[in-house]
Amino acid sequence: MPTLAQITQSIMQDPDNQSFTAKGIEPLFAAPTTARINIVGQAPGIKAQESRLYWNDKSGDRLREWLGVDRDTFYHSGMFAVIPMDFYYPGKGKSGDLPPRKGFAEKWHAPILANLPNIELTILIGQYAQKYYLPENELNVTETVHHFRDFLPHFLPLVHPSPRNQIWLKKNPWFEQEIIPVLQKQIKVILSR
Repeated sequence: MPTLAQITQSIMQDPDNQSFTAKGIEPLFAAPTTARINIVGQAPGIKAQESRLYWNDKSGDRLREWLGVDRDTFYHSGMFAVIPMDFYYPGKGKSGDLPPRKGFAEKWHAPILANLPNIELTILIGQYAQKYYLPENELNVTETVHHFRDFLPHFLPLVHPSPRNQIWLKKNPWFEQEIIPVLQKQIKVILSR
């Protein structure tokens, strides 16, 4: 089984990622072998890629609030893996960032996850992560998130914590009333073990 360092080198040497490697941009993910919670989002935002720190923006602030953890726990406890659907910022589209590249997760997630034997919960943020990890699920993101109990104990789907989702959050008050308390309880239980 290749080590995480070997996998990182393979990602950087992959022809699909050469344009990033040539600019000195390394793949942005976190995979401590002690991790118990895996967060799968879309791809790093430009702020995260430039600062070399995943979820280092307003979306990350809201995500940590939803999880009920502070920055120190999130970044330094060794309990959180962050393995997005693409490890590089995909660029800007008409209504936000472009989607993650097709085939990226298929190539790199399995070898990374093979190094993480203690994952108890995978949090699936947004449509790309949900479609990949819940292939039998045919619900849209809102319905998938609303039926989150169907995917426990291994998966918990969420909407993206982006400030752009403020309207969605106002239209769907059940999310913060019903799902966030369950999420925080799950996280607390896992971190207390």
